[in-house]
Amino acid sequence: MNAERNNAARTARVTVRAVEGIGEIRPGDDLVQLIWDAVREPGMAEGDILVVTSKIVSKAEGRIVHASDREQAITDETVRLVASRAHENGVTRIVENRLGMVAAAAGVDASNTPEGTVLLLPHDPDATAQQLAKGLRELSGVAIGVLISDTLGRPWREGQTDVAIGAAGVHVIDDLRGGTDAAGRPLTVTMACTADELAAAGDLVKGKTSGCPVAIVSGLRHAVGSLDLPGASSLVRIGDRDMFRLGTDEAIELGRSEGHAEGFSVGYAAGMAAAQASGVNKPA
Repeated sequence: MNAERNNAARTARVTVRAVEGIGEIRPGDDLVQLIWDAVREPGMAEGDILVVTSKIVSKAEGRIVHASDREQAITDETVRLVASRAHENGVTRIVENRLGMVAAAAGVDASNTPEGTVLLLPHDPDATAQQLAKGLRELSGVAIGVLISDTLGRPWREGQTDVAIGAAGVHVIDDLRGGTDAAGRPLTVTMACTADELAAAGDLVKGKTSGCPVAIVSGLRHAVGSLDLPGASSLVRIGDRDMFRLGTDEAIELGRSEGHAEGFSVGYAAGMAAAQASGVNKPA
């Protein structure tokens, strides 16, 4: 965001509310009309941001498969295996899926879907966000933004949180590089992920068990812009920017195959030795 938007953020009063009355979504349902019917009263204001759970998009798109086909569905959605872990309930695969996201089971999910079925992630979340934003702007007469959210775990953190996997009309990144902090020090790497912060805020009122798949975030007019802004796919780190390309076991195996000493990546053995010397069993 530029300085003007940053100043607006400091003075904003933000509210988040769940949207009631959408009901169960079925393949072929018109999400624009269903959401509009639910938000028509009390309506939407200029700069509101809708956070839409990916599951209702998947259901409307018919991205539903039989639970017995879950493992094959994960394989079909997988571009690259990052890690696999065996446990008492089977094997969990952490993979890069066709959307570029790294997630457990490629994002294939059995929650909030009819018994005996699992849901795949939406086909193109950014495109769906565009359709929703365009349709709802036309119906409401105000400029609103749309985020499609899904739940992910985070490296080195327990629990899960919602992130944006689709976006339209929202400044997904608040790029503070080139500015200064409160002490006047230059900011060289700080890029706040506004889209993920908004997705997580929406989940606070949508929840996982309430049956409310849409939330509205109000008070952040500066975060809403034109429909040609970059979508959530621009948030995916790829290539040289991907610092977590492999799980630990997979990285060690790759190191062995490439002839690195003891199979460890560069710096791993030194980190292990330093950690053990300080009484810690593993490097930070």
